[in-house]
Amino acid sequence: MILYNVTIIIDESIHERWLNWMQNVHIGQVMNTGCFASNRMLKVLDSPNEGITYCVQYVSDSIEKYNEYKHQYSAALQADFPEEFSNKFVSFRTLMEFIDAR
Repeated sequence: MILYNVTIIIDESIHERWLNWMQNVHIGQVMNTGCFASNRMLKVLDSPNEGITYCVQYVSDSIEKYNEYKHQYSAALQADFPEEFSNKFVSFRTLMEFIDAR
């Protein structure tokens, strides 16, 4: 199993609108690709960064399903962020493999 983690540091001025968009639009779009089995969103409580930090995690059954997402869907979904969020967030992505999945 593969964990695709997206860490996002969001400016406080758009935080509520961004959170609403993520929960009601974007995460659903990612899940509708069929490449992930589950997801979760976490708020980082002890971030050293300015702004508010979240981690959005998507679990894929295989590296092949993740690669399908990466090659067929990710660019379009990442480009679909509303204009009002431009230059108000920083994100980075991490890909991890479960060692002891239970």
